[in-house]
Amino acid sequence: MMQNPIWFLFWSGQILLRAEATGLEALPCAPEAPLAPAGGVHDLGGYAQKPCRACRVDFLPEEGGLRAVDLRSAYRILGESLYQLAGKGREMIHWEEHSRYCPACGAGTEPATPLSRQCPACGRLLFPHIAPAVLALIHKEDRILLVRAHSFTGPHYGLVAGFLEPGESLEECVRREVLEETGLEVGGITYFGSQPWPYPSGLMVGFVMRHTAGEIRLQQEELSHGAFFPRQDLPGLPHRLSLARRMIDSWLAGLLS
Repeated sequence: MMQNPIWFLFWSGQILLRAEATGLEALPCAPEAPLAPAGGVHDLGGYAQKPCRACRVDFLPEEGGLRAVDLRSAYRILGESLYQLAGKGREMIHWEEHSRYCPACGAGTEPATPLSRQCPACGRLLFPHIAPAVLALIHKEDRILLVRAHSFTGPHYGLVAGFLEPGESLEECVRREVLEETGLEVGGITYFGSQPWPYPSGLMVGFVMRHTAGEIRLQQEELSHGAFFPRQDLPGLPHRLSLARRMIDSWLAGLLS
C-alpha cells in the first residue's frame, strides 16, 4: 500500500511546521497537500518509506496547527536528514520561481521532467542552477585563521569563503579567494567535503590547507576582522548545521593536519 506523502510546505520562503513538534512529527503527512499549492509539486525522494513532496503556498491560515519557521532554525527541529530534504525542496521552489521565462526568447516555460523546464517556443531546456563556493580552513602551526565578514548577522567568526569563477578549478578558486581576502598564500590544499547550501541554491566545497607565506591584509570591503586563533581561545563559531563548523570541529578533534 502506498504511504501518505510527507509534505514540505513553504510560505514566504519559510517552511511550515506543526507547533511544538520535532522530527518527522513536525511535518504534515497526508494524501494531498494540506494547503493548495501555488505552483508545482516537487518530488524530493523518500524518507522512512514515505514519499516526500514540496510546494509553495500563498497563504498561512490562522487555524490548522502550522507555524512558519525559517529554514536555518528548522535544522534544530527537523534534524539532519529532514533538514536536507527541506533544503532540496526550497531549492526546487526557488528554481521554479526563477525559471518561468526562457532567457533566450522570453516565452513562458513548461515542466519537462522533475528536474527540467522547456521553452515551447525555441525548445531551450532549463535545469536548476547551482552556485559552487569554496571554504578554506587555513592552519598555521597550532592555530587556524578565522574571519568575520560584514555580512554576518551574529557575533560568530567563520572561514574564508568565495564563489567559483568561470574558467577556474576549485583549487585555483581557493588560492585566489584566500589571497584576495587575506593577502596570504597557502599550500598543501586537500579536499574535506561538500554540502548543499539552499540559501539559495549553493554548494559549499571545503578544503584544508596550510599557510605558506604572507601577512594578514584583510579585504576591507568584505571582512571586518581576521586572525589566527589557538584552540584554547576561539571566538564564536558558525552554526553546527554548516560545513564550516564541521571543518572547525574536525580540526579541534585533531583529525586535520
